Amino acid sequence: MKASDQTLFSRLKASCAEEWSVYLNHAFVRGLGQGSLPEESFRHYLGQDYLFLIQFARAYGLAVFKSESLEDLRQAASGMAGILDEMGLHVKYCHDWGITQAEMAALSEARATTAYTRYVLDRGVAGDLLDLQVALSPCVIGYAEIASNLKAEFGEALAGNPYAAWIDSYAGEDYQRLAAAQAAQLDRLMATRGGPGRFAALAASFRQAVVLETDFWEMGLSLAR
Repeated sequence: MKASDQTLFSRLKASCAEEWSVYLNHAFVRGLGQGSLPEESFRHYLGQDYLFLIQFARAYGLAVFKSESLEDLRQAASGMAGILDEMGLHVKYCHDWGITQAEMAALSEARATTAYTRYVLDRGVAGDLLDLQVALSPCVIGYAEIASNLKAEFGEALAGNPYAAWIDSYAGEDYQRLAAAQAAQLDRLMATRGGPGRFAALAASFRQAVVLETDFWEMGLSLAR
């Protein structure tokens, strides 16, 4: 298959296949699917994910500013709305785990939280909308792939898994549509903003974002601050 026949996201994944595999198969992810992840690790992750989502909402606000077409404006606004909706669901979900919104808001960002979210914002400020969306994509599209993989692998065994609701939310139709829209936008932006020399820099940015996202899993697993 020629590169021109592939999606940009598939080309980006192929450019750092080893790092992508480590991200998808991290011990934190495996623990979610097996139901063996320590609850303390999951609670730590949930608290940091609340702070993470706040910064991602800011990133989509930046995407609105960087947009030059009505279609991209709508996509960015939809992404921000999706993040804000997700935060509402996140607060409810965390409440079920005995974590209040006030407790999460009082947390300090872990180093891994700061590292990835500020990297995304930096790529958006320094570059264009394509740079920003590429940096966002390991999280936005990656979570959809991770949850789908876990759903396919563990299937009925997820019954009784304490993390089944987390997996279901990202494997569900609503989130899968959001991720597909993000992938489609990457292709559209590459067609209008890309060129023969653009891919190498995008791939380097994507690889760094994948590594930083993997560090976020590790932060949850190790309870790092």
